[in-house]
Amino acid sequence: MIHRPSVWGYGQLLTFSGIDGKTDYEAGLCLRTAMEGYIFEVKNPAEDANAEIIYTGSLPDKIELTGDYFMFFSGGKISRGVLIDAHHLLLDGEFALKNQEYFDVRAKGERTLFCARGYLKEEYLDYDIDSVIAARAEFLERIELPSGLAESTSQCAAKACSQLKTQIYTPEGNISHFWSTPNRWPHKMMWLWDSVFHAAGMRHYRVDIAREMISAVFDMQQEDGFIPHCGDPSTVSAHTQAPILGLGIKLVDEIEHDTSWLAEVTPKLRKYILWIMKNRDTDGAGLVEWKIGTETTCRSGESGMDNSPRFDGAIQLDAPDFNAYLAGECEILAELLPDERDFWLGHYERICSLIRERLWSEEDGLFVDYDVVAQKRTNILSSAGFLPLYCKAATPEQAAIMVKHLKNPKTFGTPFRIPSISASNTHAYQKDMWRGPVWINVNYLIVLGLKRYGYDDLAREIVRDTIAEVEQNYLKYGTFFEFYDDRKEVSPLQLERKGKMPPGPFNFYHQVFHDYGWTATLYLDMINRKDLF
Repeated sequence: MIHRPSVWGYGQLLTFSGIDGKTDYEAGLCLRTAMEGYIFEVKNPAEDANAEIIYTGSLPDKIELTGDYFMFFSGGKISRGVLIDAHHLLLDGEFALKNQEYFDVRAKGERTLFCARGYLKEEYLDYDIDSVIAARAEFLERIELPSGLAESTSQCAAKACSQLKTQIYTPEGNISHFWSTPNRWPHKMMWLWDSVFHAAGMRHYRVDIAREMISAVFDMQQEDGFIPHCGDPSTVSAHTQAPILGLGIKLVDEIEHDTSWLAEVTPKLRKYILWIMKNRDTDGAGLVEWKIGTETTCRSGESGMDNSPRFDGAIQLDAPDFNAYLAGECEILAELLPDERDFWLGHYERICSLIRERLWSEEDGLFVDYDVVAQKRTNILSSAGFLPLYCKAATPEQAAIMVKHLKNPKTFGTPFRIPSISASNTHAYQKDMWRGPVWINVNYLIVLGLKRYGYDDLAREIVRDTIAEVEQNYLKYGTFFEFYDDRKEVSPLQLERKGKMPPGPFNFYHQVFHDYGWTATLYLDMINRKDLF
């Protein structure tokens, strides 16, 4: 039987999963463990209410803390709570409530029913709480992990599976499929490349839900083929994101082939890739450029690497990551559309050739961005420069040079690899998001690229180091972080997010996010793949 998550720590999220029933994007409850004490802060709905649920019993001997129920064991007494549905939390035992006036609350003996305002169903007070907890645990009960895992891996996987479950929403509004979110608070929308990475993990446990996650992204597609980088049941953003939907389709279909699903999503993918080629090649020279914005801490949210020093100049760049993703999608479309194989392989080979011609820096031994106005390569060495490995654009000789960087402590061979910028870019380095720290999704994509060139041992080494770092921090803090320190000098809790925390009240948006989606799901994909772990 899979473990039950048991590490208490700050920033863990609890909410009702779409796997168990209907969710509510706006009014569904979301709890978050507090910095101090055994306290749950209520973050959604009515975040400003500052409501808290406080465990008041004796110091617990043991805790179970999943994404949708919790249990405190102290001596012979058990205090517990469980999400009955999207709006109701049923408590049984020693708890106190603080700032509850913006919610509906009913009590009966040691039972308390806590509810989003206007949704109260008092009959829930009499529910068999053990049966509800057992129902919430059913997803974990059915999980089968690979044999022979270390105890630390089994514990971490249990948390990852529980988190994966509660990232799921049911269809709502403009989204007609089950969908996922990076974390149910504060990034509770659906995001393009996050959804692909979530499907990579979910495919091992519920391939049907994994398909839905991909299809849900296409629900946001506009008539001209454009797919926004994020959206919710009623709104969508105005720019796109890393085109890796083909990768998601391929990964999911590897687990269980579904001809009808492929027939549904492939034409939509085709339309999206044609939109990118038409709308993101600003100079008409054949390579594409990310959309650049005016916000100084997020010049290119479209790239996903929001505040990377790559974009500090706010200039149009032929980007190695964007073009590697695009080439990869063309390669996959050549497989999915055999009648158009030559067309898509032609684009694949054209883009790969241009990546080699324009973005390879012989001096630096890495692919870099190209300023399309000044017509010169830039000098920021970033993890994006390794992504031409992913689409196999690099020559074998270039790949060998790039591999040396991953072993060189002066560039990318940092104590924890792979940093988002090179250690040699000292003027740009900060412990802030994409200005130095390590992101698990980029490690994952680069590992896939290394395998294409036969660097299996190095790929496995990076995967095992990544798994070890994620596990070490989970066992200490109880959560999966958004990014990690490449130097291993500080804990993720001390990393910055888009600038230093401002004076005054603590601002969560300026700290690494906790219970972060793709860190958990890609961790699960890694431990389930014999070719990687």
